[in-house]
Amino acid sequence: MLALYSCSTCGKKVLIVEDGKGTLVCCGNPMTRLDEKSVEAGREKHLPVIEKTPRGIRVKVGAVSHPMEKEHFIRWIEVIGDTFLHTAMLAPGEKPEKEFCLEGSDPISHVKKVRIYCNVHGVWAAKP
Repeated sequence: MLALYSCSTCGKKVLIVEDGKGTLVCCGNPMTRLDEKSVEAGREKHLPVIEKTPRGIRVKVGAVSHPMEKEHFIRWIEVIGDTFLHTAMLAPGEKPEKEFCLEGSDPISHVKKVRIYCNVHGVWAAKP
């Protein structure tokens, strides 16, 4: 559930919200599943960092700020919770972080994981 796939020909990304039978095909070829990374080299600039804020949570990309250049940037941040999925898109030149409004006195307790997509290094995920 909530698996990401990519087309190696055109670069299209697909989010699966419910698993099923069959193969995803784009441009005449099977799509590739994008596996989440969390322990490889480069984690200091890619692993999401989650902080509690007065309105919910802030997700920063990396303990060391990730570059946000045209050739290398974070495309999106996802917050996956018990009953929700929040996605924020980013663009080159922006700060590699976003704040998400979540209700409750302990919003982090409802977050299952946070993941980001780097246009060069793929999908990275962290659990609170």
